[in-house]
Amino acid sequence: MATLWEQVQASVAAIRQKSKTAPAVGVILGTGLGGLGEGIEKGTAIPYGEIPNFPRSTSPGHRGELVLGKLSGKLVAVLEGRFHPYEGYTAEQVTYPVRVLEALGAGTLILSNAAGGLNLEFKAGDLMAIEDHINLMGVNPLVGPNDERFGPRFPDMSAPYDPELIRLAADCAVRMGLPLKKGVYAGVLGPNLETRAEYRFLRGIGADAVGMSTVPEVLAAVHGGMKVFAVSGITDRCDPDHLEPVSIEKILEVAAEITPKMTQLVTELVRAL
Repeated sequence: MATLWEQVQASVAAIRQKSKTAPAVGVILGTGLGGLGEGIEKGTAIPYGEIPNFPRSTSPGHRGELVLGKLSGKLVAVLEGRFHPYEGYTAEQVTYPVRVLEALGAGTLILSNAAGGLNLEFKAGDLMAIEDHINLMGVNPLVGPNDERFGPRFPDMSAPYDPELIRLAADCAVRMGLPLKKGVYAGVLGPNLETRAEYRFLRGIGADAVGMSTVPEVLAAVHGGMKVFAVSGITDRCDPDHLEPVSIEKILEVAAEITPKMTQLVTELVRAL
């Protein structure tokens, strides 16, 4: 069986047969936020099914394409749709696209996700730059034998979300007149939404938002030496004392309303790099 390194090289070789773009920036788009790829100049769209060893996205709101081209004058590779442990994928499979982006040449990774707002100062439709995370997913892509070609055995996590990128994004948001919150993201396994008691627990340990993605990808990216910026689109308020039922349809509806703001912020951030 091919090693992970060999699988990644096979994926890269297949991608380069379709596009010679050597991206400096990789972007992963989350639930309902997949419109950024439409703004890529001279873009080449490759369905995940045409890339060897790539998983298949099964979540609603995930298009399942890799788009390579130019955004704000920078060479980028945009993943329209991601993978989650709740779909049955291993942490290695979830983070496989991050390894591929790094192997293609991307030194910076920008991620977006849809998240529930635990901080009661947040409201549906807000954007939150992630300053730190709490991994409650029960998985870690770095478990198992370490291949030094990907990164060190014990990567440092004192600042997984690059402070300079957060500052740049905040500056972009100010220029755009776009409110940008900051906070801590709690990553949970899902796919169910949380109970009242779980929301109280998450708030008590310092989380401002909660979601079912991003953390494994960030771990893999930092392992590989990439600079990371991540932003959550707040789709609902998780107030345990005034909790109302929420459906995935409603979450996708709010995510669609967030898409223009998220797209503009990421576009301006890439321009500022």
